Amino acid sequence: MTSSHRSTTPPAPSLRPVRLGDAPAVLDAHRSAADMARQGTVTTLEQAREQVAWLLAADRRATAIVDGADALVGLVALSIDAENRLGWFFYWLHAAHRGQGLAARAAVAVAERALTPFADGGWGLERLELGHRANNPASGAVARAAGFVHEGSERGKFLIDGERVDVLTYGRLVTDSAPGAAGLPWQA
Repeated sequence: MTSSHRSTTPPAPSLRPVRLGDAPAVLDAHRSAADMARQGTVTTLEQAREQVAWLLAADRRATAIVDGADALVGLVALSIDAENRLGWFFYWLHAAHRGQGLAARAAVAVAERALTPFADGGWGLERLELGHRANNPASGAVARAAGFVHEGSERGKFLIDGERVDVLTYGRLVTDSAPGAAGLPWQA
């Protein structure tokens, strides 16, 4: 008797809105690396639930980066200033999923949706902004992949472990060219 070996490809990562049920995965991501503390204090399931509730506020858009099993492994989100059609863009990934291009591909897709007019199914924003620590070049690579343009530096903005750290700022306008990189697909 011989056994047949079938090769199956796991479903690809994709994007969907963050859900209340994502709190355990948010906690797991925050526990995955010390640098996640810069994304908020999440050391308990209750704090993870509070962060998810904060992400689901009316003035935010929170998008989960999910693996093939629909488990949240990262996040791309915006805090929205509707009056100015502006979004403050931020993102993070569970440490086990870094270095695979997921954050960049997710940022591409979310930025495109954010800058698409309401009438065309987008979020109707005209400007996106973000900032990252100068000593975090991976975050800058994500921003550039998503079409953000380096606009300046804020010297000594953060105090981290007793040391002043510069922040690099980026922006993307609705009139800027779309990046050539492919974004992650959105779930239906």
